[in-house]
Amino acid sequence: MKRLVSILLCVMMVCVFANAFAEGKVGVSMPTKDLQRWNQDGENMQKMLEEAGYTVDLQYASNDVQQQLNQVTNMINGGCDVVVIAAIEGSSLGSALDLAKEKGIPVIAYDRLLMESDAVSYYATFDNYKVGTVQGEYIKQALDLDNQAGPFALEVTAGDPGDNNANFFYSGAMDVLQPYIDAGKLVVKSGQIAFNDVATPTWKTEVAQNRASSILSSFYADGSNIDVWLCSNDSTALGVINALEDNYDGEWPIITGQDCDKPNVKKMIEGKQAMSVFKDTRTLAAQVVKMVGQILAGETVDVNDTTTYNNNKIVVPSFLCEPVFGSADNYVELLLDSGYYTEEDLK
Repeated sequence: MKRLVSILLCVMMVCVFANAFAEGKVGVSMPTKDLQRWNQDGENMQKMLEEAGYTVDLQYASNDVQQQLNQVTNMINGGCDVVVIAAIEGSSLGSALDLAKEKGIPVIAYDRLLMESDAVSYYATFDNYKVGTVQGEYIKQALDLDNQAGPFALEVTAGDPGDNNANFFYSGAMDVLQPYIDAGKLVVKSGQIAFNDVATPTWKTEVAQNRASSILSSFYADGSNIDVWLCSNDSTALGVINALEDNYDGEWPIITGQDCDKPNVKKMIEGKQAMSVFKDTRTLAAQVVKMVGQILAGETVDVNDTTTYNNNKIVVPSFLCEPVFGSADNYVELLLDSGYYTEEDLK
């Protein structure tokens, strides 16, 4: 009898320790490998989650909405305890999210808000409105708009209309710049100002380049200068830079960006791009890993915004990380000294 009790106690102890170390399985769905930042996001997320003891199912969807829907559905049916999703198109995953809700699986929207669903548990991102504000304030200061009469020629290239963040980036910048447009200090010769007119589907460099080339040939062929081109991110900024290099002989304009992608950091060093907003994906990944741990441990999940991000069904509790200004003047400290890039990466 004593021996049986001892065996039972040992079994119980093994079960306790096994449960203590059973960290769970996390699905991570990224939109594409075509943009540098999503590769970094996926790699950072997988590394940190695995270091924390989780099993990770990381999938990239090749910017194919149906493929992402299938991948997320498979994650939910494949035993994932939490699913982290950076959506290609925010409203496209309804059936998978419904399945997650049915199975009681928490969903974290990663840097792109999942729309039209009450199955979204949390949202982890950067302060997207502030990203645009940083860009707008830089333009304001670089042109000294409060003191100079102008007029200065402005063109605008925004992001993917299917990405809820693109509206925040655009609005943050335009809220700074619109008063100067209204006062005539900033003039958009193309007349393309509204978000739908300046949006870039899937953030593609080629799409931004084609539109910029059309603007240049239609409105600047007379040799007039462009003073500033507001670009919401680096992939669109690269398209604008390519178009300017091919079709423009005037004074080089101020060009904004976001993400500090390697090609764009090189363009900043060359003087072709004035600035970029740095969003350290290591910071965001670390926050998501923390949130996953809190969810699986049944703890209160850290959020710092409970009012801003309404996905047309619910206001999603969110954690907003801080974006940082980057330029040729501080890229060494910001990107190299921090270990985000190596010098070899920028050659």
